[in-house]
Amino acid sequence: MTQPATPTPRALARWFSPSHVSAGFVTVLVGYTSSAAIVFEAARAAGAGPAEIASWLWALGLGMGLSCIGLSLRYRAPVLTAWSTPGAALLATSLHGVPMAQALGVFVFASALAALAGFSGWFERLMHRIPRALAAGMLAGVLLEFGLGVFGALQHRLGLVGAMLLTLLVARRWLARYAVALSFAVGLLVATLGGDWHLAALPLRLTHPVWVTPSFAWSSLLGIGLPLFIVSMASQNVPGIAMLRTHGYSTPASPLVGWTGLLGVLLAPFGGFSYNLAAITAAICMSPEADPDPRQRWRAAVWAGVFYAITGLLGASVAALFAAFPHALVAAIAGLALLSTIGNSLAGALADEAWRDGALVTFLVTASGFTLGGVGSALWGLLLGMATAALTRRG
Repeated sequence: MTQPATPTPRALARWFSPSHVSAGFVTVLVGYTSSAAIVFEAARAAGAGPAEIASWLWALGLGMGLSCIGLSLRYRAPVLTAWSTPGAALLATSLHGVPMAQALGVFVFASALAALAGFSGWFERLMHRIPRALAAGMLAGVLLEFGLGVFGALQHRLGLVGAMLLTLLVARRWLARYAVALSFAVGLLVATLGGDWHLAALPLRLTHPVWVTPSFAWSSLLGIGLPLFIVSMASQNVPGIAMLRTHGYSTPASPLVGWTGLLGVLLAPFGGFSYNLAAITAAICMSPEADPDPRQRWRAAVWAGVFYAITGLLGASVAALFAAFPHALVAAIAGLALLSTIGNSLAGALADEAWRDGALVTFLVTASGFTLGGVGSALWGLLLGMATAALTRRG
């Protein structure tokens, strides 16, 4: 009988590459610290207490972990998932006075619509019609504020952010693969020596999920559920697929949206309000700093899934840990990790003169934060960019 092959040290080393692990960790760090507070507000608006809030974190972390690991292994591409931050903001302002059971019914409804859009192939057909230059312009617009955030933080915390920036630039010349990890380590060291990071004792305990049976009311489904679906698709899934395409990955779009939607249906009773493709955090795992070889960057996404699952299982304890990081450090590492992606996206958007006007309008509208009808700037930037290209493009 054939014995199973024993993993070689070199094969094991691939799984524990510092660049993969650090990219996965920074992805989760940025994801939680940039918008976890909005999720807390949404949960409180629905009347959630401490146990329910911890359950929401359990469902979100575990769902994102399972989907990142499963989809990245299945397609051998860095498929990152996230909760919908615009969706959480919508819920935070819309769920006041809505019973918890009806709120979870809204989550089931919006996720079921996403699953239908994915498995039916409708979303895939839409993505095939988006020009690559405009997708790159949209991506650059989405990420611009993070690049600007580095230098906004530099103005207020010159020592901390300056040390991180210098470390990144020096490391990119000689140790490019570990540049982001080294920059983050230096930031932690400077913050600790400066007394900016006071980590109190955190009781590490597993979160107990709380099941709430969803109920459905047409007023909530149409007034909150449908806008949640539209906002999540427009502000998360469209930029998420554009991110994959811009980095050269031809992963089919519809199954990704379908499976994340189905996952939302299953975990909604525990507080999982949405699971979507990530755009901003995904760029960290798709950058050359994660791995010079694009074919190996899916391992960074798997590590992100591992860290997401851990944050879910530990719930509020881990959320408090992320909240302990200085704001300037988080802003700096988010922007520094995305510098390469911003540059590559701008280059791709403006390289073809025939599409340049449309790509530029896409970039500017997306970066402006323009919203209309509850739909974010990413979709409006893409639509206005396509209209511009139709008017100005020759040939």
